[in-house]
Amino acid sequence: MKLRCAVLDDYQGVATSIVDWSPVTDRVELTSFPRHFGSEDELVDAVADFDIIVTLRERVAFPAAVFARLPRLRLLVASGMRNTVIDFAAARAHGVTVCGTASSSTPPVELTWALLLGLARGIVTENDALRTGGPWQSTLGADLAGRRLGLLGLGKIGALVARVGLAFGMDVVAWSPNLTEERAAEVGVRRAATKEELLRESDFVSVHLVLGDRSRGLLGKAEFASMKPRAYLVNTSRAAIVDQDALLAALAEGRIAGAAVDVFDVEPLPADHPFRTAPRLLATPHLGYVSGDTYRTFYGQAVEDIAAFLAGSPVRVLG
Repeated sequence: MKLRCAVLDDYQGVATSIVDWSPVTDRVELTSFPRHFGSEDELVDAVADFDIIVTLRERVAFPAAVFARLPRLRLLVASGMRNTVIDFAAARAHGVTVCGTASSSTPPVELTWALLLGLARGIVTENDALRTGGPWQSTLGADLAGRRLGLLGLGKIGALVARVGLAFGMDVVAWSPNLTEERAAEVGVRRAATKEELLRESDFVSVHLVLGDRSRGLLGKAEFASMKPRAYLVNTSRAAIVDQDALLAALAEGRIAGAAVDVFDVEPLPADHPFRTAPRLLATPHLGYVSGDTYRTFYGQAVEDIAAFLAGSPVRVLG
């Protein structure tokens, strides 16, 4: 009898067609779920009879309680090689192998600039007006050349964002708790002495930090108060790095010119969530890694992970 494999959160309905699953379909039966399961009970009810689960990034949490309720589960494949919502100790205790896949920094970098440019030039507002018979030109674009781009984080993604900023002729500065002068110089940017200096002097601020104890709530009420009234914030990293209530207040009160976000404290975003109607906000439904090439890598290597597991030699094992 074939093993059963559940592919979670296949919103676009492409998981089983974007790559070739034939290396495993002689032994594995695939079922794709196009909707998100909003609770632990919904998830368990849907996948209790599956031996393998494929999940994207950190969309679905797998704490100890979930592993305890999925006694049939033997393999969990999560895209990427880092995951903060899987209890790896619990997985081992329940005999579940967890494997990852490669990922690329390019798609979130490209989305960061799509959002930043969309904010700066009022793209959504102007497009909506053009399509609905609204005013012909109603916004005044914010220039990039000569303006300061402040990066919170200068890892792989932050460094790529910095290089694009430099190409636009921006003055790029960066800060993180561990950032050194040498690393900043390597990327070709200046290291801000403090987070406060970066926020106070930047015209655009973009977040590219890993979520952890030191970065959680890094931007709150005081930080927004210190930013220029004409400054913009972009967050394609993790929602919890920015105090969500403080961001909503800053937008509502006009303390900053605007913000663009791709990440939220609850995903998918509830229909009545205030981010759906907040002023001065450009928001996308967590599209950072949602691209054709990325999905081909994620699902292609998921097939490899499953094949290797079935052969008794798991690859890209996490935890």
